[in-house]
Amino acid sequence: MVEKTTPDAIDPFRLIREARVTFATGLAAAALLSGFITLLQMIVPLFMLQVHDRVLNSQSLDTLTMLLIIACGGLMLFAILEFIRSQIFQVMGSELVRRLNLTAIEAGVKSSLEKGGGMASEVLRDLNDLRTFITSNAISAPLEAMWVPLFLIVLFALHPLYGLLAVVSAITLIGLNLLSDMTTRSLLKEANTANLQNVATIASTLRHAETIEAMGLMPALTRRWRKGQLHATELMAMGSRRGKAIHALTRSLRFGMQIAVLALGADLVIKGEVTAGTMIAASILMGRLLTPFDNLTENWRQWVFASTAWGRVREVLENHSSLRQTVPTPPSQGSLKIDKLVYAPPNAPVPVIKGISFTLEPGEVLGIVGPSAAGKSTLARLLVGVLQPTTGGVFLDGHNAYLWERASFGAMVGYLPQSVSLLDGTVRDNISRMYDADPQMVIDAARAAGVHEMIGRMPLGYDTPVGDNRYTLSGGQKQRVALARALFGRPRLLVLDEPNANLDTEGEVALLRAISQAKEDNAIVIVIAHRPAIMEAADKILVLEDGRIGQFGDRTDVVSSISRRLPAPAAPRALPTSGEVA
Repeated sequence: MVEKTTPDAIDPFRLIREARVTFATGLAAAALLSGFITLLQMIVPLFMLQVHDRVLNSQSLDTLTMLLIIACGGLMLFAILEFIRSQIFQVMGSELVRRLNLTAIEAGVKSSLEKGGGMASEVLRDLNDLRTFITSNAISAPLEAMWVPLFLIVLFALHPLYGLLAVVSAITLIGLNLLSDMTTRSLLKEANTANLQNVATIASTLRHAETIEAMGLMPALTRRWRKGQLHATELMAMGSRRGKAIHALTRSLRFGMQIAVLALGADLVIKGEVTAGTMIAASILMGRLLTPFDNLTENWRQWVFASTAWGRVREVLENHSSLRQTVPTPPSQGSLKIDKLVYAPPNAPVPVIKGISFTLEPGEVLGIVGPSAAGKSTLARLLVGVLQPTTGGVFLDGHNAYLWERASFGAMVGYLPQSVSLLDGTVRDNISRMYDADPQMVIDAARAAGVHEMIGRMPLGYDTPVGDNRYTLSGGQKQRVALARALFGRPRLLVLDEPNANLDTEGEVALLRAISQAKEDNAIVIVIAHRPAIMEAADKILVLEDGRIGQFGDRTDVVSSISRRLPAPAAPRALPTSGEVA
């Protein structure tokens, strides 16, 4: 079968562009509605103007009734438009999460594989924070500030001095907003980043609670955590202090401007240049005009945090999304070919895997041995498509293992990593790889791994919950359940990294039986181990040395070659005779 060279993949850059277009479209619609909402906010001051200048002078109840009907109708329309605008923000937030969620998870997992840590959970948290921000009141403040000129037009129409005072007030508040941004943006961004790093460090360290408790590491770790927490708190407090000070000044000035417009109005009324109604209306209009700027100052921190969160999401999507096939590939059976495989971790000066090439046919068992840090586990991750090769590739029946659509590839492959972990769920869920599978297939995999009887002794059998904060399994039990998960579905490629690290004699016998059965089933089996008993099950041996193939061939030939290279054991030293001086 010919390998696909142009996979039908999700382009993260296209998703980001679409998210931006959706956001911009929704924001434009919300901005247009904000204009009508701003006009409707003039109902109250204009109503008061008409009541003071027309109704009180004419003593006409009919005029008052008509004004009330018009005002109530306008306020009902205001409520409807306000609700529609809030729904636009709700749709924008939901659409952002819907478009980016799955791709962000994949990119976060890939980033976690490369850098470590919980990038997948962090990027999802950032997306949720963005959705919360979009649906909050903070996002509407600049949209309302856009329509401030409408209030200025009305104030200038009432009297030019009202308008001039409003212009001076607006410019002053805009200047304070810019000052708030310049003095708090970098601090708040740094504080947020430091806090996220500290939380991630704590979460990562607490996974080793047993070691921490047994070796008394808590005091030292607490000091380190407290130092990081105090640093983030100090930055946050400093930025918050500056922002709150400017916000307090802004609010004080806003109230002062309303007092100033009342004083100006009183002076103009005394001079006979305006009516008393304009004085009241101008005061309310001034408050409406300055409120968006006050809200901008108050909500600026949320804008900074949202901008930072979007930057992290975009970085993860752009740098860590993989162009993989999205069309499922039917199961196939063929050879495994590793062709000039090279892998260098990001920012690493030297590759870990350096030009490896070999081929395995169905029904063959390969044992991989070598010293520590030779690259064995990295090679295992490359074989199952977890890591992306720098150059070269891994091809199963002609298909690129890394580009293969992950669900159909997973049905072909069984993988037991060196660091065994079980997912939150039942034993049945873990063995079936979280699919709603036929119970008989689950039992067959458990029997193949030799754990059916062991599972039967658990409190709820196959329905026993395992994972974090669930029923505690020993290291050997976890490894054997994970082996059953690897064997589930009779995979065509089985990669086992130190599968007997935590096994007793019974478990090792079950492992050898599982390898033998997989071989008889015509699967390709690759085992990384050090114990001779496991290596005896291999047809071929690959000796990995510093990322290169030291030796590769039939097991007997490689073992003989290694034996010849080993130094001869030293002759036992003769015991001294009674006449010799010790």
